[in-house]
Amino acid sequence: MGQVTVHHKELSESGRWEQMPFYEQMANIGSEINRACKWREKQKPEMMQKAFERGLELLDFTIENAHGPRLRELLRAREAMCDFFAGNNIYNSTPEQMKRYFDSFAFALKSRQK
Repeated sequence: MGQVTVHHKELSESGRWEQMPFYEQMANIGSEINRACKWREKQKPEMMQKAFERGLELLDFTIENAHGPRLRELLRAREAMCDFFAGNNIYNSTPEQMKRYFDSFAFALKSRQK
């Protein structure tokens, strides 16, 4: 079994992640997933994998503190991400769908900051 790499250890341990608003967390996750999509399109699997792992780690940090409908939504997003980047893509997801889902949180965050 391979060693697990923690990419955002200080972000998690310092409590900074939990202090971020939900939309900011999701926008940060989206940044990594958008990078993973970009690397996938450029056929750079190693770079795609690293960005995917960073995004998944951030999503897992968010899942740790979620409950109710939000938890269910986050777990569905995790399942779709894993299926798309590491599975057989049984849901027939596209990079555009991944980007659109996460970009909506960045747009919501931006509109809340005005």
